Amino acid sequence: MTDRTQLRAAKPMAPMTAGGSYTAPHQTPSQLLPHHLRLIQMGSLLVPRVLYAAAKLGLADQLATGPMSAVELAGPMKLHALSLHRLMRTLASLGILTEREEQRFDLTPLGAALKTGASNSARSTLLTLGSPWIQRAWDHFHYSLETGKAGIEKAWGMPFFDYLAQHAEDATLFSETMVVFHSSEAPAVANAYDFSVFESVVDVGGGTGNLLGTILARHAGPRGVLFDRPHIVPDAPRILKTHGVEERITIETGDFFQTVPAGSDAYLLSHIIHDWNEEQCLTILGHCRKAMKPDGRLLIVENVLPAGDAPHPGKLLDMAMLVLLGGQERTESEYATLLERVGFRLVRVVPTASAVSVLEAVSE
Repeated sequence: MTDRTQLRAAKPMAPMTAGGSYTAPHQTPSQLLPHHLRLIQMGSLLVPRVLYAAAKLGLADQLATGPMSAVELAGPMKLHALSLHRLMRTLASLGILTEREEQRFDLTPLGAALKTGASNSARSTLLTLGSPWIQRAWDHFHYSLETGKAGIEKAWGMPFFDYLAQHAEDATLFSETMVVFHSSEAPAVANAYDFSVFESVVDVGGGTGNLLGTILARHAGPRGVLFDRPHIVPDAPRILKTHGVEERITIETGDFFQTVPAGSDAYLLSHIIHDWNEEQCLTILGHCRKAMKPDGRLLIVENVLPAGDAPHPGKLLDMAMLVLLGGQERTESEYATLLERVGFRLVRVVPTASAVSVLEAVSE
């Protein structure tokens, strides 16, 4: 039987529940499953691998102009037609594609987020999280649980950022991932906290300046200093120009484990503290305390984990921080304890419209 004939013979059927009844398409009543099947579903690698394959193949880009069948796509994509159809059928069951007439598949709004260059595209993130180098680090999860050390160092013999410095393609994908992953945070932080009270803000480890640029575009008063490693900041002038604040920001390079720019009244650390182990965090915080004005403010932008059983995206991210970087997410009390160790007092936690909060601290 040819691939085309096999494809025509394959008729879509609604999924079956554990009890034997059929549900409407795209319904996955996992809450109705027995506990053991729910755990198996939660632990399955099937969905992540299917999404990684779709991202790696650029399948959403192939369907950007309209519905196509696996037979039409298989030749140009150099794939086995029936296997591709099965992948597309699976993606349709997940709500990423939808099947039209003649077994042609089209993108859903969810699937459109897989297109390269789409607003808030998930493609680079899925390619990063599902990549062999990241997955190899997760192979050493148990090592991290035994030692508290990053699994990536066991896997590759070097820390996370050292690996990226040696692998340009992976580093580019990771940078794109961070932009997408934190895309909603910059305006949320700028709107939630009143930065207008400061004369100057130093963004320590501020990358290419998107957060600082967003803040200064929202608050006309302060000037800014963008501080990061020399190989990180080359794209910063372009980013700052898009925010219209390039004349109000000075770019300085250096290593926050050695020093930070002195004399400002606000020091911003966005997704820095969660990257590092306790002693490294104390070093960074100590440099900020030494550099800031006596009445200055330390502003930490991070996930603040809720206590107890309350769900929060930061709780799963905490596992990634352990395995990939040896860092961690923290609760409010854990941040207060960390800050006290280096002479800061946590004043308040300001929630934002995103998952992160702004922790405000002063020097004791």
